[in-house]
Amino acid sequence: MVENDKIIKLLRALVEIESPSKKEEKIKEFVKKYLKDLKYEVAEGEFYIATKSNSDLIVATHLDTIPLKSEFFYDGEYAYGTGVCDAKASITAMLLAAENKLNYTLAFFRDEEEEGLGSKEFAKTWEKGKFAIVMEPTDLKIASKHWGSFELIVEIKGKEAHGAFPERGINAIERAFELYRELKKLNLNINPLKINGGSEEYIIPYFCKIKFEIFLKPEEKISDYLKKVEIVRNFGEYEIDHAYEGYISGEVVKYLEEAIKLADLPVYYTEMKSWTDALNLKDRFDVVVWGPGELETCHTKEEKIKIEDIKKAWEILNCLNSLLSFKKKPR
Repeated sequence: MVENDKIIKLLRALVEIESPSKKEEKIKEFVKKYLKDLKYEVAEGEFYIATKSNSDLIVATHLDTIPLKSEFFYDGEYAYGTGVCDAKASITAMLLAAENKLNYTLAFFRDEEEEGLGSKEFAKTWEKGKFAIVMEPTDLKIASKHWGSFELIVEIKGKEAHGAFPERGINAIERAFELYRELKKLNLNINPLKINGGSEEYIIPYFCKIKFEIFLKPEEKISDYLKKVEIVRNFGEYEIDHAYEGYISGEVVKYLEEAIKLADLPVYYTEMKSWTDALNLKDRFDVVVWGPGELETCHTKEEKIKIEDIKKAWEILNCLNSLLSFKKKPR
């Protein structure tokens, strides 16, 4: 129970510091002071902080959250609140693990929820390391396969007519629905994220803008999908944004496998479908995603984390440190 109280106290302190993207200064200073009080040297970029070390291994997560949707509370098993799982549970586990002198680097990125500026800067400027574990909610399963994705943004134009005479116009919103049906026929992993069209005036909408996210399996290429979505030209002008190909993790997976086994916990695997900082790091490091909590409720008012899962993550990070302390390279 003492460990639980310690976890809850730190987690609450982190969650009660609001840290939406681009406004992470307060939580950055909290984390930096926490590490310095533990006698770590802390390097600071414009959009990240990290402990100084010569280790080949980096454990990282992000400081920012979505804008506040719900306050912190604890029901005896789960803690709730914006950012409690994504990713302040991971920050909590990392900071508690840091109480033992760590033989790996800790990195904390800003702006993951928007442009990924922290991980972009880190990948360009950090000179040490070969392997990276990015902590995100995976239910403590090893996400050794990371999907890619891109946004497809389409502007559709129709023809205005009085609202009582839909047959005299071309409804741009209806055309957006037609486009979605056509894209679904291509068996794409597609998700409509945003639509904007029409007005309060009683007229047939002449304009509609719709944004889709299209997921790519780890082995798939964006170029293959660009050919598939050529039908969009029949509906309007379009652009591709936030395009990232996925990847499959390499040797870094062994670090986690052995640490989890050393903690006497079962090893499970999963895939990461959401964008994470790992996609900015993959060309510089052998990277894997792993961490406490379930992603499904994140970004919602129901976001939650089981305290026991943070405790397990803390123990696994300690075991990871033990592996490196004994200079036992994973086989």
